[in-house]
Amino acid sequence: MKDIKLWILCSGLLMLMLISGCRDEEVTPEEEQVETTPLTLVEATRIFSRPAGDLRAFISLSGLDVDVDLMVHDVTLYKITYKTDYKGDSITASAVIMLPNTDDTVSTVSFQHGTIASEAEAPTNLELSDGQIIFTSALASTGLVVVLPDFIGFGASGDLMHPYYVEDLTATSVVNAIYASRQLVGDLEMSIDNELYLAGYSQGGYATMATHKYFEESGMAFYDLKASFPSSGGYDIKAFQEYFFSLDTYHQPFFLAYVAYAYKETFDWDHDLDLFFNAPFAESIPGYFDGSKSGSEINALLNDELSVLLNPQFIAGVDMPAYAFVKEAFLENSLTDWTPSIPMFMYHGDADITVPYQNSVDVYARLLANGASADVVSFTTLSGGTHGTGVGPYIELFVSEIFRLEND
Repeated sequence: MKDIKLWILCSGLLMLMLISGCRDEEVTPEEEQVETTPLTLVEATRIFSRPAGDLRAFISLSGLDVDVDLMVHDVTLYKITYKTDYKGDSITASAVIMLPNTDDTVSTVSFQHGTIASEAEAPTNLELSDGQIIFTSALASTGLVVVLPDFIGFGASGDLMHPYYVEDLTATSVVNAIYASRQLVGDLEMSIDNELYLAGYSQGGYATMATHKYFEESGMAFYDLKASFPSSGGYDIKAFQEYFFSLDTYHQPFFLAYVAYAYKETFDWDHDLDLFFNAPFAESIPGYFDGSKSGSEINALLNDELSVLLNPQFIAGVDMPAYAFVKEAFLENSLTDWTPSIPMFMYHGDADITVPYQNSVDVYARLLANGASADVVSFTTLSGGTHGTGVGPYIELFVSEIFRLEND
């Protein structure tokens, strides 16, 4: 579940990235902001403007097969802070907003990032030359508001433990970032419609589906979800755990530590981590998720042999009554017991062993069994795609689908 990075752009492009826009211009939300929109925006700071021509050049050289001729608007980037809920309290979270410089009426895309562990990887902390920032800016250049949430636990809320693969906190943090983007658009007197798209890869795929589910069950004032595009996420968390436990070794052991520690903190489990992990890992894991270490750095401090990393009693008894609270949490945060009625385009690479392809296959079948129509929920196999190589084809497919829907 890596953060999305585009191909390394050639050194010549780095000179183009030095073209600067206005920085550090603050936008304070007005009290008179449109009354119909939930008021979540705290503050917005303009950080950069990038010409459309630069974005077309970046994407042309990236190797992505997307229509760069649609990238016609210069784009301005803002860092925002906004209010969202965390365990019954109102907290301040953060996101990046990309706005096309246009007088046309715009729609909105919220793009959810993949798994990160360090503060340096949060969208609001990424370099302007980062592939994710370039790609989402290019998407905005086609005439879309693009929202890139940090998620709780990063950026402005970095003092909290990220609620990794927790459904409700994931979805509401995205929803409130989208509301904040609408306030910003209103403050800048741009014209915006109600159309909304959701997209994301890996953990971002899970966040996208969780937000889609939230929309169908709870609604969003003044937004009409047109489609979502979740890719390569672990939507069935219990099945994800069973996949892990079927292996002797797993090349991303920090995922296991991440889920266990995040669930312990989020759900206030009154259990020490030695219930799940062997020494010395049980004692050390909390210190690994302080925002200073990346996933690869945490992997190096753990062990990819599950018999070394995990408490053998946990492996053998995960479905026994002693661990019933774990199973309940996995089931409650799995995205299997709902029936989408708004178009959802699922994608997954069939060579993915990081987040297993079968997880998406089974969840897709479950959604159809729940009553979803195959005309509403589709599944596309990214042939030969691993968790890394599936990113590019996914981007090409979902972007072209958004373009098609926007032109309908």
